[in-house]
Amino acid sequence: MVREIKETELNELLNLYLHLHEDSVPDMTEYLSSTWNTIMNDDNHHIIVNEVSGKIVSSCVCVIIPNLTRGIRPYAFVENVVTHSDYRGCGYASECLNFAREIAKSNNCYKMMLLTGSKEETTLKFYEHAGYNSSDKTAFIAWL
Repeated sequence: MVREIKETELNELLNLYLHLHEDSVPDMTEYLSSTWNTIMNDDNHHIIVNEVSGKIVSSCVCVIIPNLTRGIRPYAFVENVVTHSDYRGCGYASECLNFAREIAKSNNCYKMMLLTGSKEETTLKFYEHAGYNSSDKTAFIAWL
């Protein structure tokens, strides 16, 4: 079942992120709690999860960004696309991305963007199959 995350599911999400690029679950600090509350109270920040048998197995983040160009239409940015390694290849991440697309459409976004650090052909094909391309824009990253 694809849906937006519940406020009580932070620990499940943090554990899922171990299958993304994290190597440990952060301690529950005041900063983490404050960040979580900020996300939960931001109408433009959507954490989408796919739940199977009561377990969150896949997720992505979709942020709607207000914009002053393109007829004052916002755009959506997708980040942190992840599926638990035991559940990959079943379409769960695709369902999360489709849910994000519906959020973007309902917010009148003119485009969706995502970045991946992966160079693996299967990952790149996955994003192409989901409707994204790497030929329209060039991404530049400045790590801080």
